[in-house]
Amino acid sequence: MQVLDGKKTSEDIKKEIAIEVQQMKENGEKVPHLAAVIVGNDGASLTYVGSKVRSCQQIGFDSTLVSLPETITEDELLAKIKELNEDDNLDGFIVQLPLPKHINEEKILLAIDPDKDVDGFHPTNFGKMALDMETFIPATPFGIMQLLKRYNVDTVGKHTVVIGRSHIVGRPMSILMSRKGNPGDSTVTLTHSRTKNIEEFTKNADIIITALGVPNYLKADMVKDGVVVIDVGITRVADASHPKGYVITGDVDFDGVSKKSSFITPVPGGVGPMTIAMLLQNTLLARKMRMK
Repeated sequence: MQVLDGKKTSEDIKKEIAIEVQQMKENGEKVPHLAAVIVGNDGASLTYVGSKVRSCQQIGFDSTLVSLPETITEDELLAKIKELNEDDNLDGFIVQLPLPKHINEEKILLAIDPDKDVDGFHPTNFGKMALDMETFIPATPFGIMQLLKRYNVDTVGKHTVVIGRSHIVGRPMSILMSRKGNPGDSTVTLTHSRTKNIEEFTKNADIIITALGVPNYLKADMVKDGVVVIDVGITRVADASHPKGYVITGDVDFDGVSKKSSFITPVPGGVGPMTIAMLLQNTLLARKMRMK
């Protein structure tokens, strides 16, 4: 069994990007500029956005944090997005989710210029991904594909089972794993909360990618020997014995499933760090596209 170390791989990717950014500086070119929009004071969102800003500084990107009050109206937020769309100094930006309940998330995401949508959530970019055109791939699926590639996990002709059908992870992964190439060229089954007898699919899977959000859902008796397991789930589970009062747990019963796996991602330290690294990679791509 080999652990797919997202923390180390993400640091490797950041170093590669930093070298490219340094070369841009030496050539007198403008470095990539990423902005993050956060509405309100959600603790987890603030932590995540702060990590993105620090990562930008680490690799030499320009970064801007746009903090807006939770009481902002939908029209005011749309006006701010219009301003960011028209800012020629900015290569890409993200709007941190979730948004307050009085704001329509879909309307906000649709308002983002697809050429600056480094999260890869806009329908234009999703469609380009499905058609195998150059575009921004959603950061978490992009990170998973990079882990598979960099650890030389063979996916060609394999049966991949994706658990979860969200627009952020499940559906993009089902498309990416079926595209031509390696990683890719898999036969993909997309399962979800309405799938009956899900273990019938997982027991026959060569690769399982789970993004369900149910702690320790995937057990050892649900997988076969030699399976590759990618755990995207991340849930805070109360634990009085832990100094923080909780532990971070994935969808996979790691202790049991790892004994049968050929490759597996840990939680934390697996897919999570890759998400930020690939957001930076998308921002670098946005800069290059704007230079063209």
